[in-house]
Amino acid sequence: MQRKFDGDQLVLASHNKGKLREISALLAPFGIHVSSAAEHGLEEPEETEDTFAGNARIKAHYAAKETGLPALSDDSGIAVEALNGAPGVYTADWAETPNGRDFPMAMEKTWKLLEEKNAPFPRKAAFVCTLCLAWPDGHDELFEGRVEGQVIWPARGEHGFGYDPMFVPEGFDITFGEMDQDKKQEMSHRADAFAKLVKGCFE
Repeated sequence: MQRKFDGDQLVLASHNKGKLREISALLAPFGIHVSSAAEHGLEEPEETEDTFAGNARIKAHYAAKETGLPALSDDSGIAVEALNGAPGVYTADWAETPNGRDFPMAMEKTWKLLEEKNAPFPRKAAFVCTLCLAWPDGHDELFEGRVEGQVIWPARGEHGFGYDPMFVPEGFDITFGEMDQDKKQEMSHRADAFAKLVKGCFE
């Protein structure tokens, strides 16, 4: 039985302002005030796990322990089937450069590896998001969201971020980078995970 959330304060274990806006709006109907890790002066803990669930747990439990409030975190990325699920939890790392994140470079690297492996078409991939809601007493609930699809090259579209311009979701012939962003948000891996979180812990 999933534990229901019964408080009115929640910490988002992230410094990302966009995520804070998104989650605040999502939980506003339940009368919950969402604050960010940055507002509590928390550093970002080192993510040492090799699964989305493991890293989501590290972030949520750290924030819950430090603030004494329930905390929510997410870990997400793209998993390419022919690359054994890579880049996976290292999606952002693949884009790291001394001058910040370079996702066009990361996408090109991904495609090059697929070419080297002579991976068959369609080159299946999934965007994955794992949410962890942790309480200060150490209890947590996990929710995974996924969008299945394939990666293509050359990348197309100016919208979205990260790997969006090379990902075509199942049942579509346009990339997340070409898609109307409201439409993408509705069907994203994060939306899928949030729907499960709300149903499991807030409704």
